[in-house]
Amino acid sequence: MNYADTIAYLFSQLPMYQRIGVAAYRADLTNTIAICDLLGNPQDHFRSIHIAGTNGKGSSSHMIASVLQEKGLKTGLYTSPHLKDFRERILVNGKKIRTSFITDFVARYKAGFERIQPSFFEMTAGLAFDYFRQEKVDIAVIEVGMGGRLDSTNVITPLVSVITNISFDHMQFLGDTLEKIAAEKAGIIKPGVPVVIGETGESTRSVFIEKAKSTGSEILFADGIYSVAEHKQMPKPPVKSTDNHYLILDVFRINKLFLTSLRSPLQGRYQKKNIVTVAGVFEMLSKTGIDITREEIRRGIQRVIKNTHLSGRWQILSRLPLTICDSGHNEEGIKEVLMQIDATPHKILHFVFGVVNDKDIHTILELLPRDAVYYFCKADIPRGLDQHNLQNVAFKAGLHGDAYPSVATALAAARANATGEDLVFVGGSMFVVAEVV
Repeated sequence: MNYADTIAYLFSQLPMYQRIGVAAYRADLTNTIAICDLLGNPQDHFRSIHIAGTNGKGSSSHMIASVLQEKGLKTGLYTSPHLKDFRERILVNGKKIRTSFITDFVARYKAGFERIQPSFFEMTAGLAFDYFRQEKVDIAVIEVGMGGRLDSTNVITPLVSVITNISFDHMQFLGDTLEKIAAEKAGIIKPGVPVVIGETGESTRSVFIEKAKSTGSEILFADGIYSVAEHKQMPKPPVKSTDNHYLILDVFRINKLFLTSLRSPLQGRYQKKNIVTVAGVFEMLSKTGIDITREEIRRGIQRVIKNTHLSGRWQILSRLPLTICDSGHNEEGIKEVLMQIDATPHKILHFVFGVVNDKDIHTILELLPRDAVYYFCKADIPRGLDQHNLQNVAFKAGLHGDAYPSVATALAAARANATGEDLVFVGGSMFVVAEVV
């Protein structure tokens, strides 16, 4: 099979949670262990950092990888889902996995996969581990797909485990309370491996402390010792430019200046929480013998887009009208996005909105502004909620707008209706954002 045939095989033959939802979920690590055995346990051949959390794990993973690259370490990065190209999931020093490696990998192990019958994510985790071993990476940043305890990535023994935060998402799998969700994510904490908690929750703090005690793991609550404040705002770029300008930030460690004039190209204010997590990770990582300087942290964050090609996080698509997308999709993520929208000057908000069909959207709909104009659409995946069904549910929640058969037609209508004083925002789902970046 050529590359196109190989990708078509993976998407059509193997269940993929991001596309079909609950039918692809596997509630144990049996298949992952079988795949790793088939491959000769490649996950044991490189050092790693393991990152879980409800929100922020993607941005944090990319920033950590970028800093490690600035350190001069050959760095693997495994994240999900991808926006445009499957190969975005597996990077080495910012370069996508080679197409030839994917085709050779599937051809070599196809018979074994068909015997094991893995999910899409189980197979992809094995692919990433095998690639990082062959590339002889110095260290790999591994993002959990969902949860932690039973996630396919949870066969590694990292240098540091990281949990960015806990909020409600994937409750049908992880539990209906924050404590239950925290317990699932705490499942990545390994015996003797230090753990960083990015954002402390009143109801979940004890869950992590008890888990760390049981595994003999040192625990650091990053937001208890680090904080980030805006220093000043750089001038905005020309009106037609989509280039990111920088947020200028000061990072403090227990009220003492740690980094000043840190330039972050990630313009979402919520990224300050992720930078706190990243600072905590490198403090803990230094105890494993990998010392990262403040200048390397500064350069890594400033160059994160260049080094790792992170996109879809408060990304400016155009300036006239101002058009922005963001992949926040659960309750806490949407709250952060709405605060950023409120802080962005505009007259009328034109909201291009789509969701997946297995998400309880009623809480999210209650959060959305009633005075916005909505453009309801369906992402081009089987799991996308029909635009008319979405429109009907949203109407009952007091939201008004028209339904469109695609993200592209919805965005075109929003841009046509918006004036130069308005804001066009695209969001609700990673898959909606994927079609516009």
